[in-house]
Amino acid sequence: MTTGTPGSTRRKSKLRKFIALLGPGLVTGAADDDPSGILTYSQSGAQFGLNQLWTAFFMLPLLISVQEISARIALVTDQGIASVIRRNYSKPVLYTIVGLLLVANTINLGADLGAMADCARLLVNLPYYLFVFAFDLIAILMEVIVPYKTYAPILKLLTVSLLAYFLTGLIATRDWATVFRATFVPHVRFDFQFLMIIVGVLGTTISPYCFFWQASQELEEKRAHRDAPGITGSLLEDARTDTAFGMIFSEVATWFMIETTAVVLYPNGVRDIETSSQAASALEPLVKSFAHAGKISEILFVLGVIGTGALAVPIFAASSSYAVCELFGWEESLALRPSQAPGFYWTMLAGTVVGVLLNYVGINPIKALIYSAVINGLIAVPIIFMLIRIANNKKIMGQYTSGTLSNLFSIATFTFMALAAVLMLYTFIAK
Repeated sequence: MTTGTPGSTRRKSKLRKFIALLGPGLVTGAADDDPSGILTYSQSGAQFGLNQLWTAFFMLPLLISVQEISARIALVTDQGIASVIRRNYSKPVLYTIVGLLLVANTINLGADLGAMADCARLLVNLPYYLFVFAFDLIAILMEVIVPYKTYAPILKLLTVSLLAYFLTGLIATRDWATVFRATFVPHVRFDFQFLMIIVGVLGTTISPYCFFWQASQELEEKRAHRDAPGITGSLLEDARTDTAFGMIFSEVATWFMIETTAVVLYPNGVRDIETSSQAASALEPLVKSFAHAGKISEILFVLGVIGTGALAVPIFAASSSYAVCELFGWEESLALRPSQAPGFYWTMLAGTVVGVLLNYVGINPIKALIYSAVINGLIAVPIIFMLIRIANNKKIMGQYTSGTLSNLFSIATFTFMALAAVLMLYTFIAK
């Protein structure tokens, strides 16, 4: 009985090996397209058409470089980022970096919970705050009772609904030449609104929580496989492959979200997304042949937002908790039970509760997502600077300091994000 040619067997073996090495990079890439990302990209396409589409292509090498540094720091030092800073830099630096992370993560967590609640109301007309409380309670129970690795694969199935943007973009686009030109030729306007959305797109893509989360998960994976302390070239190479694949997946989704809303919403006069229903209408061309196209579009949109939100909210809480525990030298791991790492789990719970309370300040939940993305864009700048310093410190990294290419792209990331932030603040003051 024939089981296959040697060539096909080798290909299957390579595919299995490739799938097996995917881990923290892929999960981080999936979580990077959280509700804040979905709405910020949608606002970019709706407000400026194709004029910001180039950011998706431009950000890819920058995103890969910073995430690769985060993974490499963890694998080489066998420590999380906050722990590395605590052992090698001054306390003011440590407190500043961890403090900035907590601010960004808490605001993002609250904004994502609010967006999930606002979207859920498209399907079930219940009070907004009831949904906020329900999603928060589910997140807390998941964080404490169910191991993240157990339910994350289930949540990822909900994010498949994001493929609707891919399909809608392919169906609705007529002028592909213009689309591709906008992808590779940057368009910049020096006004506050344009620059604010640029900073938001950068912030929701190159986000502080992704740096800390990926570093912590590289360590979790290493411990789970019982790898000895230390580093090998093959381990670093696998991490780079995983990171590159995860970030490419994330940025392809980003490109299609901006492109789809640019060709669907912008031509129809939708310039400012105020409600979940407006954002969901970007998917209507995909389902226009159905009798209830609007409702089907809303269902797809809601599944995407709730799926990515349920995936990202525990990551916001956990990445904050990792950093705080590393700051104080507490036990920290999602593999440990609450009784084994009480500080870790109490910190997660506290961050989640504070995130819920932010929904009571009266900000439009859709606008809150965009504001949180902009705050991420501002806060990421000093954190990236710190990562570059660590990655080039031979005392910390030994022979695994950043090479020329890594430094080129990571310094470009810092420079571009800092410049965008400064220009945004300047145009705001000058208004």
